[in-house]
Amino acid sequence: MPLVRADAPYLPWRDPCEATRLLRYALHRQGFTHTYQSNGNGMSVLSVLTDLTVWCKSGSFIWREDGCEISHPADDPVGAARMISQHYRRPAAEDDSEVMDFAPTDSLRD
Repeated sequence: MPLVRADAPYLPWRDPCEATRLLRYALHRQGFTHTYQSNGNGMSVLSVLTDLTVWCKSGSFIWREDGCEISHPADDPVGAARMISQHYRRPAAEDDSEVMDFAPTDSLRD
């Protein structure tokens, strides 16, 4: 078992479980509210979306975007959440245009 000095500062990003918890909270603030975290074997895994899983190991968050592996330092969970949000969230106006795929009618509403 490794020795920990009593005066050593606690650095959460050195613990994958804690770093991933901080990422999960940052993602919740970005609107990703249904996440699942699992920890073990010196790493932590966060399932965010069906096509998005983030691993935390060796001081980095790692995920895949468009077939490419992306890594981000585990000491910046807010920055990682921002990157993930920019890639996986579309602007609201774009979403609205997809919903309105129907022909307009001549009916009027009060």
